[in-house]
Amino acid sequence: MATCDCCGNNYDKSFQLILRDTTYNFDSFECAIHLLAPTCSHCGCRVIGHGVESGTEIFCCAHCAEAAGHNGLKDRA
Repeated sequence: MATCDCCGNNYDKSFQLILRDTTYNFDSFECAIHLLAPTCSHCGCRVIGHGVESGTEIFCCAHCAEAAGHNGLKDRA
């Protein structure tokens, strides 16, 4: 068992995730997303899909990118 790095729960079905040479322990994907997923630069929601990027900013969708002044980005190729 390992203690979740997000919520502190000690769970017998925990899992590890390695990101940039750092190992994290989680008891659920929800906690992993909450702790590690980037947030949309416009609306603040967690980006758990592909999202779109412009420079160093990430957005959950092309609509949010456009609302933030980044034109020409598309959700689909």
